[in-house]
Amino acid sequence: MTSKPFISIITPAFNEEKSLSIFYEKLFEVLTSLDVKNEWIVVDDHSNDSTYQVLKNIARSDNRVRGVRLTRNYGSHRAITAGLHLATGDCAIVMATDLQDPPEIIPKLIEKWKRDIQIVWAVRSSREGETNVTKGLSRLYYWLMKRVVGIKDLPSTGADFFLIDRKVIEALKLFKESNVSIFSLLTWMGFKQDNISYIKQARKHGKSGWTLRKKIKLVVDSITSFSHFPIRSMTYMGFIIAIGGLTYAVIVVYNALLG
Repeated sequence: MTSKPFISIITPAFNEEKSLSIFYEKLFEVLTSLDVKNEWIVVDDHSNDSTYQVLKNIARSDNRVRGVRLTRNYGSHRAITAGLHLATGDCAIVMATDLQDPPEIIPKLIEKWKRDIQIVWAVRSSREGETNVTKGLSRLYYWLMKRVVGIKDLPSTGADFFLIDRKVIEALKLFKESNVSIFSLLTWMGFKQDNISYIKQARKHGKSGWTLRKKIKLVVDSITSFSHFPIRSMTYMGFIIAIGGLTYAVIVVYNALLG
C-alpha cells in the first residue's frame, strides 16, 4: 500500500435529488481532512426524479465524482455490485446517500483497514427514525441468515455500510450470481473481518425504496443462494408424501383383500 491510499466511495442512489448535494458536501469535507486520494462513484438505480441530473451537475464541477444510471430499477445490491466493478481504489467504502450513514465514520473504517482488516463492517448499534415493524423484520432476516442459513459471522443487527479491500473487490467480481445478498456473500467469502459500531441516523429527505416486495425477494434469494435448506425441505416433504401414499396403498389393498 502506498503512503497515500486511494479510497473509492460507492453509493447506490434512488430518488435522492434532495440528499445528493448535501451528502457530497459532507463526504468531501471528511475526505479532504484525510491524507488520501479519493473518488466518489454514484450508481443511480433508475430514479424517477432528478437524481441523475443533480449527479451530472456535481460531476461537471468535480472530476473526483463519477456517476452511472442503470437502465431500470434493479435494487441496491445490484447497484452496489455495478459500482464496485467501476471502483479503482485500494479499497472501497459502500454507504448510502440518504444521510443515514454519517461520513464522519469513514476515518474509523480506514483505520481498521490499515491494520490489515480486509472487510470492515459499520454495524448499527441503533436505528433512528425506523418503525418497530421495520426493525423487527430486519432482526428476523439476520436471525434466519445466522441460524437457518448458517452464516454465523453476519452482524446480528445488520450492516450495509462497510469497507472492503481491493483483494475482496477482485474476488467479488468472480461471482456471476445476480440474485444474491452482497452482504451475505462478503461474509461467506472468508476474508479477515472486523467491525465498528455506529448509530444509523434517521432519513432527512424522501422515503426508502426498500419495499416489502424487495425485502421478501432478498430473503428468498439469500436462503436459496447460501443454504441447502430449501432442497432438504423439499426432500423431506417428498419423503413424507411418499410414506403417506404407501400407507394409503397398503390400507386400500388390505381392505380389498378382506372386503
